[in-house]
Amino acid sequence: MAETVWNTDTGEAVYRSRDPVRNLRLRVHLQRITSSNFLHYQPAAQDGKDLIDLATFRPHPTASGHRPDEDEEEELVIGWQEKLFSQFEVDLYQNEAACQSPLDQQYRQDILKLEDSGRRKNRRIFTYTDCDRFTNLEEHCRKMTTAREVPSFLVERMANVRRRRQDRRGMEGSILKSRIVNWEPSEDFIKSQHVINTPLQTMYIMADLGPYGKLGYKNYEHVLCTLKVDSNGVITVKPDFTGLKGPYRIETEGEKQELWKYTVDNVSSLAQPEEEEREQRVFKDLYGRHKEYLSSLVGTDFEMTVPGALRLFVNGEVVSAQGYEYDNLYVHFFVELPTTNWSSPAAQQLSGITQTCATKSLGMDKVAYFSYPFSFEASFLHEDESAEALPKWPVLYCEVLSLDFWQRYRVEGYGAVVLPATPGSHTLTVPTWRPMELGTVAELQRFFIGGSLELEDLSYVRVPGTFKGERLSRFGLRTETTGSVTFRLHCLQQSRAFMESSALRRRMRSVLDRLGGFSQQSSIHNVLEAFRRARRRMQEARESLPQDLGSPSGTMVS
Repeated sequence: MAETVWNTDTGEAVYRSRDPVRNLRLRVHLQRITSSNFLHYQPAAQDGKDLIDLATFRPHPTASGHRPDEDEEEELVIGWQEKLFSQFEVDLYQNEAACQSPLDQQYRQDILKLEDSGRRKNRRIFTYTDCDRFTNLEEHCRKMTTAREVPSFLVERMANVRRRRQDRRGMEGSILKSRIVNWEPSEDFIKSQHVINTPLQTMYIMADLGPYGKLGYKNYEHVLCTLKVDSNGVITVKPDFTGLKGPYRIETEGEKQELWKYTVDNVSSLAQPEEEEREQRVFKDLYGRHKEYLSSLVGTDFEMTVPGALRLFVNGEVVSAQGYEYDNLYVHFFVELPTTNWSSPAAQQLSGITQTCATKSLGMDKVAYFSYPFSFEASFLHEDESAEALPKWPVLYCEVLSLDFWQRYRVEGYGAVVLPATPGSHTLTVPTWRPMELGTVAELQRFFIGGSLELEDLSYVRVPGTFKGERLSRFGLRTETTGSVTFRLHCLQQSRAFMESSALRRRMRSVLDRLGGFSQQSSIHNVLEAFRRARRRMQEARESLPQDLGSPSGTMVS
């Protein structure tokens, strides 16, 4: 006989199903590997009391016609939440005094019907459903690998987590009580109120591995498989379905150790092609209705840009400033729109001032963290395709100032940067400079009474948009390099040019290239494309010439 290959992976497996969980079917096969000696069992004498203590209850062995070899192997097909009674439950619920709840009474009626009809199909394999007390106890108890193991902090916390079931509804008083804020909760309060909101149902497939003639004792019960299903269709199986991985093994403890093997297979019936097609139609209709619902949320008032127009949305943040001489910094910034074809809403603010922020030492530099948010919107209308109408991009100007204890302010630096021409997230570091005056007197004045040279127009940090001359002279202006300001910008561009087919237009890197060309890369691309077209025409013309004129000498003569 070939050696059995055991499956030692007893971890959880997670599946997701869109089908109702009531269609789940499992085939469980249990077989004893080692033979056992049949011990004679003498039941304890009963004192005739009507009330039975469940903790010390020991059932009578039932006389049955089963032979010992029939208990060596058993195979059953079990459905989801299908209740199969163990021998312990059969003996327990036959006594009416042990039935203390409506569920116990229902189980008693079911067991009496099974005993009368003789249709009980299981002996060793049985189940605990979501309604049984065993399930509730398993969710609350802590299980360690060994008796000496000390539970960790996570084990202690997770042992007190409860699952809120689908069929439980809180009473009005408990709802009102749950709304009370307990500012100093006790440990018992935390344990009792810690609830996971995901509805969960649990089912245990068990086995009674007692010797022949000793079925129905709690210490012989073993968990074969645990099934958990939540409201999202997630099925957790522990251990996983056997498949081709080999059977699992169980070694019993006690007077005589025995070896059992078992397999758990998914034997749920597959859907017919007609059912799958009908299901696909239902899901298609559901998704269509959901799409219409989302469209109704957006509405018909979604604002579209006019043809040839571009809308620019910028959500920015003044992150930090570093490398400056004085403390208590603040930043004044504004956005300058080109005068040609650019506009912004009337109520739009294109400038702002941050809060005053003390610096923090970071290495050799002093850094002031502002985290000051700002946002603005601008529109560009492309009306002319001529070269003079190529768009210019908005510019962000910033001025860094310091404020001391005596309310004296000093200019620490000026800077400017062109906003990114591509959408997305961008982090920009803007270097700054400040005008300076030579001499000791100017530095003493800056130190003691504040103040320094300032620019009347901040746009003169670079070439201002209002400048109409050919050359902008800064002769005689002495400057000093200072620190830098960091901006984080999230740019969004909206234009109908994005909707144009890429097959009709060549591939561009930004919408500005679609609107007429802006960047240097686009100009180089246009030159290379024109060169390729000219070379192609020259080759076609050369191939159409006569053979004698196509020689090098003929080409030189022509």
